[in-house]
Amino acid sequence: MKPLIGIACSCETNGGRLFLNGSYPSAVAAAGGVPVLLPVLKGFEADYLALVDGIVLPGGGDLDPFLFGEEPSPLAGEINPGRDSFEIGVARLALERGVPVLGICRGIQVINVAAGGTVCQDISLMTGSPLKHFQAAPRWYPTHGLEIVPGSMLAGMLGGAAIRVNSFHHQAVARVAGGFRVSARSPEGVIEGIEAESGYAVGVQFHPEDMCGLDERFLNIFKSLVDAAAVIAGGKSAAGGASSRPDRQARRQEGF
Repeated sequence: MKPLIGIACSCETNGGRLFLNGSYPSAVAAAGGVPVLLPVLKGFEADYLALVDGIVLPGGGDLDPFLFGEEPSPLAGEINPGRDSFEIGVARLALERGVPVLGICRGIQVINVAAGGTVCQDISLMTGSPLKHFQAAPRWYPTHGLEIVPGSMLAGMLGGAAIRVNSFHHQAVARVAGGFRVSARSPEGVIEGIEAESGYAVGVQFHPEDMCGLDERFLNIFKSLVDAAAVIAGGKSAAGGASSRPDRQARRQEGF
């Protein structure tokens, strides 16, 4: 059975509407996983982690700087406390339980903060001459270079030390959490990729889900997640015996 990949949904600040760009589940499906959309529901984090074999934390708005010990900068944008709390909880549980997790754009920042790192509230505070990191171009179009650390997981996924990526952010990882290392930077030094020193936790600041239809190298990021999740799925089946996955399938057929 294919691994189940949970994708955290975005939500309105009032909790009314849930939404997600279709490119996320499409990329997971193209990589061989089964996408499972996870509504923002506080208290269900552990239940979701028990259900799925891997997690995608997608893009979105700014994290509350209180979560990493800072007061808000005038350059910071809108925050969503409910989504922040939910995704930080999911990320921490995934890291604790060894569930593979991929963070994209906002998601790389969520993983880093969940693990004890910080976020720069605006790239202009990090570098005096930043590139344009919120592009005025189609989402699928790469607009700036990416310098990938040789020997990193990301280098293995993308097949080289340099590539061009798209960009839709004004914040970035600042202090990298313990247990993580930088895997990529933009040409002016902004952190664009991190990965766990052990286990599978990967974050990228760009949006591979919007580029993988035209450049299959970016689909390798999702294939890597699905491959790691398949190991978890296999372990669940072995631990649960013959009834584990068939029972899950039976529940689906019964409409649960």
